[in-house]
Amino acid sequence: MPQTQIACPRCRQMITANVEQLFDVTNDPGAKQRLLGGVSNMAHCPYCGYEGRLATPIVYHDADKELLLTYFPPELGMPINEQEKLIGPMINQITNRLPAEKRKAYLLKPVANLTFESMVETILGKDGITPEMIKAQQERLNLIDRLLQATSADVRSEIIKQNIKLFDEQFFALFSRLLQAGAQGGQEQLAKQMSDLQKQLMTETEYGRQLQESVGELEAAAKALQDAGKNLTREKLLQMMIEAPSDARLKAYVSLARNGMDYTFFQNLTDMIDKKSGDEKTRLEGLREKLLDFVNEIDKQMEARYKQAQEFIEKLLAQDDIAKATQDNLDGFTQDAVDIAQTMLRQASEKNDYVRMGKLQKMLEILQTATTPPEVAFVEQLLDAPDAAGVEKMLAANEAMINDTFMEALNGLVSQVDGAANQGNAEAKALSEKLGMVYKTALKFSMKKQMAK
Repeated sequence: MPQTQIACPRCRQMITANVEQLFDVTNDPGAKQRLLGGVSNMAHCPYCGYEGRLATPIVYHDADKELLLTYFPPELGMPINEQEKLIGPMINQITNRLPAEKRKAYLLKPVANLTFESMVETILGKDGITPEMIKAQQERLNLIDRLLQATSADVRSEIIKQNIKLFDEQFFALFSRLLQAGAQGGQEQLAKQMSDLQKQLMTETEYGRQLQESVGELEAAAKALQDAGKNLTREKLLQMMIEAPSDARLKAYVSLARNGMDYTFFQNLTDMIDKKSGDEKTRLEGLREKLLDFVNEIDKQMEARYKQAQEFIEKLLAQDDIAKATQDNLDGFTQDAVDIAQTMLRQASEKNDYVRMGKLQKMLEILQTATTPPEVAFVEQLLDAPDAAGVEKMLAANEAMINDTFMEALNGLVSQVDGAANQGNAEAKALSEKLGMVYKTALKFSMKKQMAK
């Protein structure tokens, strides 16, 4: 994203800012997040400390939702005819990018918004986020602000007690995003203050205690699986689950070892149940039901990931210049997206769809020559961090990358390195400890992120 030199609205010193006027989600899937997340059109002045939204016109487009919005800050005092001169070329650019069959009537009637907030409400409304939900989020934002303004831990404790019902999943999701944004934006003092507050929330709220327990159980499960190493068989995995001390540990095992829970695994469990009787049989039957529920939950999450990756690939395929579209969106490719593209190529080949085949082949060629997989490249960066605190800071600055695909890639690297170390590879032994620290820190970060959703 290009950066622009602007004058600070308060002190008039020249500062750098990310200024964007056209947010075409159809052409650039990351545009929506940049707009709603405050990445673009925000001023952060290092001289006077000013922080605020820049007064700049905005055009927002999402073809899938047939949404074309405009916003002109009233302080610009721009006449209607001047506004039309400005948005006309941007709307033409949007239209020209679309295939003929997607050029619909909504493009002729952009919806003007009097405030930035009303435009955001319209965008979120199309995602099913109601004004009531926005109001609830504002309540939690105000609560976070009050907690940060509190003069002592005792005062924060009293505020927590008075608002105990607000400390739910939605609160922790919002808090997590703000904490990561502060760390990513270089606001170290705010990030430290929020980190200290988070520790208090973890012990003084019910949801926080549940989150802390889940993180601990996942770490314990990961250690048990790593200790088993190459000796981990279906039978060993089943025994570990039978001996799991809690449902939280059981769920952690499933999330980390889903690939090993195939038909044979469950057949082994069923055979064991058939040989038991009484309370033990009832206990194992209950275990089987829990495992099936946990597996089903994870499979649904995986299905959602693949659907998201498929939509990403389809948006790129809709562009005339697939090479440029791929090159411009390299950061958006995960291993899921690459796998989907390869599957689509096989399907196109079976159907003799030569146009689609050509685009997919070009896409995969560019991906193959461009870089190493983003997950692997990021792990390499994490290994350069001096300590766990440095790793956590990098994870917070790259939150979007910390997903199931990344954790699977990292887990695979840990297994490879541990395997080589066990065979006497001196270089692998040296790397194993550092990679283990990275994995543990990433695992904790990932769990906090998952629980905060």
